[in-house]
Amino acid sequence: MARVAVLHNTLDGRGGADAVCLHVCEALQDRHDVTLFTLSRSSLADCNALFDTAARVSVHRPPGTSFVCRTFDALPERFGPQLAARSVLLRRYFRRHAADFDAAVSTANEFDLSLPSLQYIHFPQFNRRHTAAGETPRLDSLCSRLGGVAGRVLPADASLYANSAWTADAVADVYGRRPTVLYPPVDPVPNPRPWGEREAGVVVLGRLAPDKRPLRAIRIVDGVRARGHDLHLHLVGSSSSIYADYARRVAAAVADRSYVHLHRDAPRARVETLLATHRYGLNCKPAEHFGMAVAEYVAAGMIAFAPDAGGQREVLDGRPDRLFTSVADAVATMGAAIDGDDRPTLPRARYASERFHAAILEGVDAVLDG
Repeated sequence: MARVAVLHNTLDGRGGADAVCLHVCEALQDRHDVTLFTLSRSSLADCNALFDTAARVSVHRPPGTSFVCRTFDALPERFGPQLAARSVLLRRYFRRHAADFDAAVSTANEFDLSLPSLQYIHFPQFNRRHTAAGETPRLDSLCSRLGGVAGRVLPADASLYANSAWTADAVADVYGRRPTVLYPPVDPVPNPRPWGEREAGVVVLGRLAPDKRPLRAIRIVDGVRARGHDLHLHLVGSSSSIYADYARRVAAAVADRSYVHLHRDAPRARVETLLATHRYGLNCKPAEHFGMAVAEYVAAGMIAFAPDAGGQREVLDGRPDRLFTSVADAVATMGAAIDGDDRPTLPRARYASERFHAAILEGVDAVLDG
């Protein structure tokens, strides 16, 4: 049994990267002594309930975590969650404890660490100005320098994984090393209804945040309804103090429409019921690094639609009849699928968590073996 540290900048966003963190802890906890280092206020119990995981590891939060989190939350939404800055702070704190561990696992992208590591990259958090994929955040150069990777060189003893081929290409652009692609864990939804018994409705999963574009999803469903289809919409969003103002805007838009329903922080059982009983899933975030929500729709036996960019293209096998480039194109694409009475064809168990857990265990064993 080895001593393994898991580094995750924050669980407070309650998104796909956080689900990966919980699954990594769950995969490792029976074989190793695992400690999670994070700048988060969210409890492990709350995250387990949200992501249907059973992580039971020690959690180490730096002193002053609540104050730091409140400070980041107070930033205007246009500055975003500042994940790279959080990672800089977490790395500085972890350096004091690194000697207590045999290896580290980052579930929050790349780090300059002083011990052997497995680093799972959802998208590069530093040096993003060196890739054309995605956007370059404010203070990218400063955070990269403070993060110890301004030279665009990652530790030689770091084993790199990426959540999609698209992300792996971006990492190669930045660091000259292409990670192994390991798709995130998404289990099939149990007891899906037969297609003919499902409701003619749309489900949108994801945190209530500007990058997820729930307001755009509402406009798309408005447009499909204007074509004569009696669709309704369920917005199933995890709420975060990081995006409190934006969540209020979403709630106001929902209140104006009787056919749109908002489910904040819904328990996993409710999420699975919605996925198992509705026909269509919609994602609106452009250039999604992987697309956990899109994979959930596929795993539930739904027809999924997503922007024609990023890792979500891989989830949908690049099908032009499921991908769109604008609101108008999304309306036309969804309308055509409904008119044609299309049925789902993609395999539901493609991203099962057993595959992910086994790969993480194998990867950590390889790191420990040197």
